[in-house]
Amino acid sequence: MTKILLLSDTHGHMDDTILKYVRQADEIWHAGDIGSLDVTDKLEAIKPLKGVHGNIDDHMIQKEFPENNRFFCEDVDVWITHIGGYPTKYNVRVREEIKANPPKLFICGHSHILKVMHDKKLDVLHMNPGACGKHGFHAVRTMLRFKIDGKKISDLEVVELGKR
Repeated sequence: MTKILLLSDTHGHMDDTILKYVRQADEIWHAGDIGSLDVTDKLEAIKPLKGVHGNIDDHMIQKEFPENNRFFCEDVDVWITHIGGYPTKYNVRVREEIKANPPKLFICGHSHILKVMHDKKLDVLHMNPGACGKHGFHAVRTMLRFKIDGKKISDLEVVELGKR
């Protein structure tokens, strides 16, 4: 079993409350708009990190983190990208690939809107953790945490970090 903490849109912000949840996870996944390598350095000092760069990330972050990160966590095929849309409204950049080779779990950031939904047609679970940074229009800072055990994704929980 692997405990995942999923966050996005830090925009250079990191605080002790986020780090408290980082310590409780086995892996940290970041869905882009990191904002500063200081953020990922702090995360990686505590737990293994997988991530992608976002549209605000500079060339240094782009060298460290790809645009797309596709991997297996246990028996779950995971695809993380920053701008990917959501079921029935996938971004044009990912639309054909997701239809041709759908992952089990498709993760995006970018919108700052927490969203979890199932694409019944493709049998894909979509997650967007919202934004845990302080930059943007979101009112409440959020992350997601969940467990992967073999092929099973369970114990999904929204973590609210307070007002932006």
